[in-house]
Amino acid sequence: MSIASATQWRHRRRSWRHWLIVAMLMACAIAHAAPTPTDAALAQTSTIDARLQHADRIKRTDNAGFQSLLAELDANAGGMTAVQRDWLDYLHAWQTGYDGNYPQALIRFNALLARTRDPTVRARARISVIDDQINSNHLVDAYANIESLLDGLPTITDHDAHFLVLASASSMYVDAGQFDLAMRYIDAALAFDHGALSTCIMSATKVNALERNGKLGLDEPAIDDGIAACRDVGETIFANIIRVSVANVRLGRGDVEAALASLLPFDAEAMATGSTALIPPFRATLATAMLRHGDLARAGQYARSAIEHAGVGAHSKAIADAWQVLYQIARKQGDDAAALGYLERSAAAEKSYLNAVSTSALAYQTVAQRVRSKKDQVAALQQQNQLLALKRQAQARSLLAVQLAIALLLLLVGSVALYAVRTRRAQRKFRDLARRDGLTGICNHQHFMERAEQLLAASRKDAREASMLTIDLDHFKRVNDEHGHAAGDAALRHTVDCCKAHLGSDAIFGRLGGEEFAILLPDCVRERAAELAETMRARIAALHDLPARLPFAVTASFGIASTRDVGHDLKVVLAHADRSLYQAKRDGRNRVAVHGAGEPATMMATGNAFDPRDV
Repeated sequence: MSIASATQWRHRRRSWRHWLIVAMLMACAIAHAAPTPTDAALAQTSTIDARLQHADRIKRTDNAGFQSLLAELDANAGGMTAVQRDWLDYLHAWQTGYDGNYPQALIRFNALLARTRDPTVRARARISVIDDQINSNHLVDAYANIESLLDGLPTITDHDAHFLVLASASSMYVDAGQFDLAMRYIDAALAFDHGALSTCIMSATKVNALERNGKLGLDEPAIDDGIAACRDVGETIFANIIRVSVANVRLGRGDVEAALASLLPFDAEAMATGSTALIPPFRATLATAMLRHGDLARAGQYARSAIEHAGVGAHSKAIADAWQVLYQIARKQGDDAAALGYLERSAAAEKSYLNAVSTSALAYQTVAQRVRSKKDQVAALQQQNQLLALKRQAQARSLLAVQLAIALLLLLVGSVALYAVRTRRAQRKFRDLARRDGLTGICNHQHFMERAEQLLAASRKDAREASMLTIDLDHFKRVNDEHGHAAGDAALRHTVDCCKAHLGSDAIFGRLGGEEFAILLPDCVRERAAELAETMRARIAALHDLPARLPFAVTASFGIASTRDVGHDLKVVLAHADRSLYQAKRDGRNRVAVHGAGEPATMMATGNAFDPRDV
């Protein structure tokens, strides 16, 4: 049985880190089973250890048989040793998580960890706990657990469990955007286990991390080494994950033909895996390449395939890219209604992906802050103990020694006060980072929604009018494609600066995701909001002509809604502002559309007229 076939199981919401753990656990099970008897021979054996080992090996590939074997083992639990009962409890807890009952699985795993002293059982159980915590969105607990496992890594003597901790840590830190830290554990895992399967999986993790960090070069040794190792063990999922990263780099360099050559020969192989971790990014990248190649029909087929094979609730950039391809195709074909629908789905998928990434990064930062605070507290206590010891020595000597101890004590008080100040500053800084968009410095999506909700509630109570502006940069993907992501980031920062120059201190300005922004203006009627939006629109359009100009033109479309017309509910006023924004898009972009008492009215603006053929 290949590792690839082992990953073809229930299509739940799973991360890249989860698929790596699935493959490694399968590798561990196979390694422990060598030499492997036939299933028929195992069915005949009466040894409990062999049956436990067989159950562990088939729990994914033959789950029905696994549950049947568990029932047989339960019947013989009275004759088991303590370690054998621990393994049986581990398998039951694993099945609970496999069925999707994560809270109950965590209860069973924690009970097992409180009892067992077997190091291999403990390591396997804690890795499964982390997996269930991530699947149940307890990310802070998951990162705290992996930090604890890494601290105790020298005590994990089981080879497979030791390697699995390194592999899990590396992929979790990739998810958190901590690429330097992830690379440290990837290299440690590769140095610890030189086997072909380990090289295959960890090379795929390394290539993925380098691509996401924008540092993947086509001469990276892990590309060829990983694909060769995956070929040796028949692991097609991770080999093709590497090929997707290579194709994305080639697309970023404008080499469309080379990108197609990287993927097309392996398309059937990738589809045969049935993997929800591989097929969406594989086919979404193919769709993007085909779109740039000019084959709209095949680009649409690949984009729809990527969306169809995504797991339920998946937070994947590949899904956003696939919807974006369908949007571009509809634009080229002049189908504006379909294009708008695809654009909305692409924006929603992009927001979902960015929120998932932000949540993972915030969970890591929360745990890291706790660890730093704990270390600072331990250091302060150690310093205090040292100073108290000095004080006791001084009391046994002379008055001069006593005076020295008092001086040291004062130094301790100053150090503690300094520590308290530094801790408060760090907490304030951390809280501010959690609320701010890292690129533009304005409110992130979650903080904007919270503040806007509070402001609208206060406006409703005082019967005051407020206006909502939504902003979207026109043809922003084309800026990234033609000038690079650094130019796109510069355009976003300049846009925010243009808008902030015309806003008062009471305005709430936030980035909702990608190139989409929102501004809530308290005590502002819609007519004044329209004038302000027109001023900001003209200022953005003039960026190209300013002394510190951008090397390309940037325009933005605005949508406006007022609480006077739609009420003070945040979702409602934001929806009407978005509807006006889409009206501005349909009317030709680079303009302001205002939701009035009747139907939306549009303020025409200078700029290029909307051309459906313009991508």
